[in-house]
Amino acid sequence: MAKKKTLFECQACGFQSPRWMGKCTSCGEWESMVELTTDQIKFLKESSATVHTSKNRAQPITDIQEDNITRSTSGSKELDLVLGGGIVPGSLTLIGGSPGIGKSTLLLKIAGNLANRGTKVLYVSGEESAGQIKLRANRLGANHSNLYLLSEINLGAVLSEIHNETYGFIVIDSIQTLYSEETSSAPGSVTQVRTITFELMRIAKSLHIPIFIIGHITKDGSIAGPRVLEHMVDTVLYFEGDSNSELRLLRGFKNRFGSTNEVGIFEMNREGLSDAKSMAGRFFNKEKLQSGSSLTVIMEGSRPIIVEIQALVSEAYGHPKRSSTGFDNNRLGMLLALLEKKLDLPLGTYDVFINVSGGIKIQEPSADLAIIAAILSSYRERELSAETLFLGEVSLTGEIREISGLSNRLKEIETQGFTKAVIPNKPLEPSSVKCFVASEVSKVVEWM
Repeated sequence: MAKKKTLFECQACGFQSPRWMGKCTSCGEWESMVELTTDQIKFLKESSATVHTSKNRAQPITDIQEDNITRSTSGSKELDLVLGGGIVPGSLTLIGGSPGIGKSTLLLKIAGNLANRGTKVLYVSGEESAGQIKLRANRLGANHSNLYLLSEINLGAVLSEIHNETYGFIVIDSIQTLYSEETSSAPGSVTQVRTITFELMRIAKSLHIPIFIIGHITKDGSIAGPRVLEHMVDTVLYFEGDSNSELRLLRGFKNRFGSTNEVGIFEMNREGLSDAKSMAGRFFNKEKLQSGSSLTVIMEGSRPIIVEIQALVSEAYGHPKRSSTGFDNNRLGMLLALLEKKLDLPLGTYDVFINVSGGIKIQEPSADLAIIAAILSSYRERELSAETLFLGEVSLTGEIREISGLSNRLKEIETQGFTKAVIPNKPLEPSSVKCFVASEVSKVVEWM
């Protein structure tokens, strides 16, 4: 009697093994190995053994003509900014984010904007009925005759609808709910997601239709399913922000047609998710600064944003705690070690808590000096000037280093009515802001 062949596949990364393992050796995920059925193993062998012949021949790169990309606006300036200028025909875009953050709301409103301009739009939902989407469309003002709803989870039915009609924009909500009859895996599995994404990519490229896909996320905030999903699509966007706050950030992590440095900022209101009209004063309150608060300017792509850093330093009872919200906890530990060793501040017996107001996350080192200023302000119970902002990256030697985009930051400071700034070097362009140059942290400590 022939021995039965077994094959196990990781549901997180798609790694395959002839025997079960508690921990995937490829991605490190625990309890993710699932045994494939006989039909699934047969499908994998047939698909891998298939030899495709192509009429295309390799050409010298000098003989190839460049593609003329014509972008179309989505009706949202913030989304166009993140996409690199607008929607590219034939592009495949993946949008992820936590539940309730506004993924479906944003795409339904974009679909309504395009339908209002005469584009035939197909919105495919595997999670909600057409009646539920109709209720949200009433609130968003997205009721247009060119917007078609399809409540379906069978990929074959979706592809049939796409081939029967001529659509100019397609939304898939969500990729984890669709299934293909060609594979016997459950919806959301590695094999299903891989197969469906290949089909959608083929449709987008062959028919030159932009397709937006909504993806679920895992507990650690990454897109659920295999990593090949993010590799196959052209653009990967993530929604950030607290679902209890009205502000949402849309950040690009991959973009084959533009930069990944830009960030779109939206606000949730009665009309759904709309472009934030102004960021002035959204992340700080100039009139209510107290001890432990400092101001700085961060760059989100090409956009300078003034944010408030809040610090709380209190005596520790037992083991001292270090915690930060919106700032890297490891970098906070480095700055505290610098203050203890270089400046002889006894912070080893104090709890230190850091918070970036407004729910924004700082991902650049230019806020180091503002973090130190807020910690010193809370430690000494001394309020900082509401007219002064702190800019600079702090090294392990206590040196304050130069930062990028200093001129744009100073222009934003001047626009918002601030008069002073502590910076690491003299600005190249003249400014009405009075700048205090500090090359070392010890000088800032003495000044405070």
